[in-house]
Amino acid sequence: MSKSQRIEAYVKSFGLDTQEFDPCYLAYFVCFNSQEYYEAHDVLEHLWLQREDENHAFFKGLIQLAGAFVHLKKQSLRPWHPTDGRRMRPAVRLFALAKKNLSPYAPRHMGLDVSGVLGLAADQMARIEASNFSDNPWHPETAPKLELRLAGQN
Repeated sequence: MSKSQRIEAYVKSFGLDTQEFDPCYLAYFVCFNSQEYYEAHDVLEHLWLQREDENHAFFKGLIQLAGAFVHLKKQSLRPWHPTDGRRMRPAVRLFALAKKNLSPYAPRHMGLDVSGVLGLAADQMARIEASNFSDNPWHPETAPKLELRLAGQN
């Protein structure tokens, strides 16, 4: 089974078929909010690689956001590890790239409060930089959640 087939089967297992959004886009939020950032990255990358449309940079920014949280989660789990202990700078770089790619879509796009996501990325960057890259703001108990508003929701 190819990686693409594995991802399609994984996304299908969520049962997220709607008319409004691609199931890979919806699966991104399920994974992200479950602190499965690598999986969030993978399911949206799967969609991103298939499409070159007006949402290309938007998807890329969300992929980068998830990637930044991959770094923070790994650093949090093993701060003493020679590789994982040095993941704060790469996280900040990915937050900056995510902000750059998502900014044109603010304030809201595809059911997402993009302005809120930009604020989240800016806050994470500021907290890491203020600590001189020594304090990780990510903790499983307070991990951020992204809210996707579907049509018909207030």
